[in-house]
Amino acid sequence: MLNAIVQCTLLDDVFHEDPTTISLERFVADLTGKEDALLVLSGSMGNQVALRTHLVAPPHGIVCDRRSHIIQHEAGGIATLSQAMAQPIDAKNGKYITLEEIQEHTVISDNIHMCPTRVIELENTLNGAIMPLNEVKRISAWARQNDIILHMDGARLWEAVAAGAGSLKEYCAEVDSVSLCFSKGLGAPIGSILVGSAAFIKRCRWTRKSIGGGLRQAGVVAAPARVAVEETFLGGKLAQSHENARRLERIWVDLGGKLKYPVDTNMVWLDLKGSGIEVDKFVEVADELGVVVKGERFVVHYQISEEALVRVQKLFERVLRGNLKKRKVDE
Repeated sequence: MLNAIVQCTLLDDVFHEDPTTISLERFVADLTGKEDALLVLSGSMGNQVALRTHLVAPPHGIVCDRRSHIIQHEAGGIATLSQAMAQPIDAKNGKYITLEEIQEHTVISDNIHMCPTRVIELENTLNGAIMPLNEVKRISAWARQNDIILHMDGARLWEAVAAGAGSLKEYCAEVDSVSLCFSKGLGAPIGSILVGSAAFIKRCRWTRKSIGGGLRQAGVVAAPARVAVEETFLGGKLAQSHENARRLERIWVDLGGKLKYPVDTNMVWLDLKGSGIEVDKFVEVADELGVVVKGERFVVHYQISEEALVRVQKLFERVLRGNLKKRKVDE
């Protein structure tokens, strides 16, 4: 990636004239089967630019999973930037929202007392769990019948595809726009990309500029992103990330620990409360073993060393075996 940065072009992307950036956008558009693409600095920026571009004028609502990134981790951007009302759903299966749940919460009435739904937002993966392609197809068909825009936060869609859930083009064909992240699992230092129709991306450039996302010498961002897609995603390296995650899952479960979500990809969500472990104690023991954690989520990468995995195993053993001993005494 460093070599790619050294060799990249340094022309102005605000004027859409940088060859490195244009090449990346064309490459990802072709990879996803969409007409065009737009480089942005983060997944949050990608989602917010997409939603602001889709939503022309209020009143308008966005139906989404209550746990979704646009609700939990984007500083209220859909309210401040798009003046949109969130219509959040609690997924009954604990993994992903379904068509039936979306139909229950979507407003398609002309009743002036209600806020009409203009966008359905899906997230794949969400907490590491995959939304199946068949469910996306069901939602997509219904959304199109009702003239509702479908956007996907696909920051980790690469992971779902690498796990065999469907191809990138198959998923992207079902939605109007997708935001894909180059950092996180792919390992680029920064950046995400939006894909959609040519007309949509043209307007997204305007929206991106209005929120301060216009880049001058964008090649230094685009060049390593291209390497990340080619070497990590297309090169098949995500499979090792998933295997590392499954290894940690097996260790945790075999020791009697409980999980919050299924380990479909590269995330392992520990249910510390359900396993009888205090978060503060878990973090304290992790610190003693040189494992940096903030809570229950482990996001596993293919570059994590064997030494690091062994440290995590020791962490699991200490907290779970100690907890089981305490339970026995209490009984």
